[in-house]
Amino acid sequence: MKNIVILISGGGSNMAAIVRTSLRDDWARRFGAKVVAVVSNKATAGGLDFARAQGLAAEVVEHKAFADAADPRAAFDAQLAQVIDRYEPALLVLAGFMRILTPGFVERYAGRMVNIHPSLLPAFAGLDTYQRALDAGCCFAGATVHQVTAELDHGPILGQAVVPVLPGDTAQTLAARVLTQEHLLYPRVIADLLQKI
Repeated sequence: MKNIVILISGGGSNMAAIVRTSLRDDWARRFGAKVVAVVSNKATAGGLDFARAQGLAAEVVEHKAFADAADPRAAFDAQLAQVIDRYEPALLVLAGFMRILTPGFVERYAGRMVNIHPSLLPAFAGLDTYQRALDAGCCFAGATVHQVTAELDHGPILGQAVVPVLPGDTAQTLAARVLTQEHLLYPRVIADLLQKI
């Protein structure tokens, strides 16, 4: 079985979309794959409740617990990798996971770690993507699924969804429309990947 581990930091709506799609489309039969665990860097992440309700392993590695380490990011990433590796993932999926990962962590999962970013990369890497798109006068916004590399939001693009910017849009209204497309895009890209691994 190709195990999928999903990393979240909050409500986990993309994670939930992936889990629901995997069950609806029977990824276990079609691809020999299943979501086995959801891991968060925050114990309060709402997505953990959804994961538990689906019978998935739901784990927490609090990044704040490593604040006093000599290298807090490396210490957090090392513990996170230990938890992830218990599930022997064929695919590691970042779904609203709000941590910048160390190059060593990225290398450990090279070629099998993906992320979704709320812009049409390479435009607007980083944060505040919706407001930046509005400020730039963009006619379109969207989301990008990409392989994770050591350079933030710059890995090879695996799929994109395009959303028009409407008159009167705010960062919040644009974000809501993009999110509905993310919920369709991310599971579709993952299904495509599962056919190749």
